[in-house]
Amino acid sequence: MSPIPQNCQGRDTPSTAGRNWIRHLGHVLDYVLLTGIAFVFLFPIVFMVISSFKPSTVIFRDVRSLDAFLPTTFTLENYDRVFARTNFARFMFNSAVISTVTVLLSLIVNSMAAYALARLRWRGQALVLTIIIALLTVPFEAIAIPLLFLVNRLFWPVLAVDGGNLTISMQESWLNTLHVQIVPFVADAFSIFLFYQFFLDIPRELDEAALVDGASPFLIYWRLIVPLSRPVFATVAILQFLFRWNDYLWPAISVQSEKARPLTVGIATFFGQNTDWGQILAYASMITVPVLIVFLLFQRGFIRSIASSGLKG
Repeated sequence: MSPIPQNCQGRDTPSTAGRNWIRHLGHVLDYVLLTGIAFVFLFPIVFMVISSFKPSTVIFRDVRSLDAFLPTTFTLENYDRVFARTNFARFMFNSAVISTVTVLLSLIVNSMAAYALARLRWRGQALVLTIIIALLTVPFEAIAIPLLFLVNRLFWPVLAVDGGNLTISMQESWLNTLHVQIVPFVADAFSIFLFYQFFLDIPRELDEAALVDGASPFLIYWRLIVPLSRPVFATVAILQFLFRWNDYLWPAISVQSEKARPLTVGIATFFGQNTDWGQILAYASMITVPVLIVFLLFQRGFIRSIASSGLKG
């Protein structure tokens, strides 16, 4: 083997230097493109938040200049008026309870259903999977009215204290309650399918080794599958939270009482009664911030789940 020439040791050849320059240029262009895309998606949110601290007259004055994205005027009057004119705290509490409880129950129920479909063997398994995949093609609008008639006929236990005694009565309808906005959405075909696809990529040798060690199917699910599936759990948590937090159609037709009204229906009512854009943007900002917080908390797992379908055996 001929020795490497001394003048080439530790140096890049012209072709290598050219490839490095092209690679660095590609990285720069990628960052420029991603920055531009981020700006396109972020500038409406920035405009909304900053404008929520301005009077409506100032908003319309600044809207045609860069001042629209600058805090030229700062006031909390819009937020004060939102809390004074609507029961915002109650709406926020309702949306938080509905979204949080639905996400937690959805993670448990859908992941266990997907585990049974992906890791166990039982009669009718293929048929159930086919039904779940078929349900992905059915829009919610197609079943909203039949579901409304169904929940209107269901009973729900209600606890009450009467004369120091705890009594249980049956409520004849689920309408105008929080649970009517939770229970029908716990089991979700799309979430089951996401878990199912992820669980398929986990090597089955791990299950077999755990069975040899005497682990039960539930113990395998809890101690083995769940820790390895954190990315898909984060993905389902984000998607379910977004679906429930932003849901409007179902609360609009199943809830008429202000006591169980979520934020989305509340802002629609508020918008119909109010034309002050500063207050409307303040209301919208308070709805948007929790969604951004949830995404920032789970974004690492969400990105990992999107970038990879799971472990490869």
